[in-house]
Amino acid sequence: MTDTTQAEILVPSYAAAKPARTAERRAGYLFGPILDFMLLGGGSVLTCLLILLLLPKGISTVQQAVLVTVLMTLINQPHFAHSYQMFYRNFRDKAFGSYAPSLRYRYIFAGLIVPVLLIAFLTGTAVTGNVRALAMGANLMFLTVGWHYVKQGYGILMVDSVQKRQFFSDGAKKLLRINGYACWGMAWLGANHEIAKPNPYLGLTYFSIPFPSFVYYAAIAFAVATSAAVVWVLAARFRKSKGALPWNGVVAYLTTLYLWVIFVQINPLFLAVIPTFHSLQYLAVVWRYQLNAGAKGATGSRSFLSGLWPSGVLPSLAMFIGIGTFLGFVGFMGAPRVLDAVFPYDKHVFGPSLFLFAFYIFINVHHYFLDNVMWRRGNPDVVQHIFSR
Repeated sequence: MTDTTQAEILVPSYAAAKPARTAERRAGYLFGPILDFMLLGGGSVLTCLLILLLLPKGISTVQQAVLVTVLMTLINQPHFAHSYQMFYRNFRDKAFGSYAPSLRYRYIFAGLIVPVLLIAFLTGTAVTGNVRALAMGANLMFLTVGWHYVKQGYGILMVDSVQKRQFFSDGAKKLLRINGYACWGMAWLGANHEIAKPNPYLGLTYFSIPFPSFVYYAAIAFAVATSAAVVWVLAARFRKSKGALPWNGVVAYLTTLYLWVIFVQINPLFLAVIPTFHSLQYLAVVWRYQLNAGAKGATGSRSFLSGLWPSGVLPSLAMFIGIGTFLGFVGFMGAPRVLDAVFPYDKHVFGPSLFLFAFYIFINVHHYFLDNVMWRRGNPDVVQHIFSR
């Protein structure tokens, strides 16, 4: 989830419908209080605390590589694939049919123009042998990933507040968004603060951008100031409501900004497991969306595979997850590994993993643009399926 101002359109739709049976069944949660807490951010807090207590020095490189591979295959990669499954489902109608013109333009831009631009950039830099420009794609990826993280954290807070009917004022929402951008900007500038330091990534070396030190320090001051303002707003809201806050959303917001973005480098294992928790946060919303859409019979036309599979909401979700797991493996491991093995290119210049690098950059950056359209305010699919029965 990225464009998290979505709640501004979801609130009236949800309030108007007032589905009493749905409220009783889920009681203001995607799945339930405990599962929501674990999936939306609380699970990462508990896991990181255990890591600090039991594994303060991390684990061996081999063990960490195995752990990352397993987590990527089962959770991280499917979360990327699901965004493609959802975005390009009924794409013709979304881009050229009944959707509002402004939303159709966004679907066309993110679904057609952005991938062409990314492919042109990656192909052009590879063909011309411009390794430095190609490697800068990694910095672009980290830029969009951090942005995506904080916007998703804010989005989860808005979703939880809508479900629990505990709404934030426009001023409070604006402050929460600004603080998210401030924390993201500080973290990204911090990663680039060591001027021209080479950083290996998937066989290539990219260089940080030499921002002046005063820019980084100003970003720190701004992030601290906005964080203090957010604490004040939440505390005031807590006092006024006598403790009634969308707590799972608050945990998701604070965890995303501070544990996942700012303090992620405290322990090497944090870097290994936090992308998984970000993916679980995303999957919680996606799976609820799929369950609601399946219950309404709105998952799209049945495919050849669905004809061989039992009908029903849960079997449909299982097929969705299975296809996403397969597509994620193909996109992140299968296809690039095969291309790196069979396609002739100068491995002395690009290293042994040119296609792996390119696929990672493409999928991560494109994922940000897809989500920026799918989860934004005014998208009728989100309005219909996130809060419906």
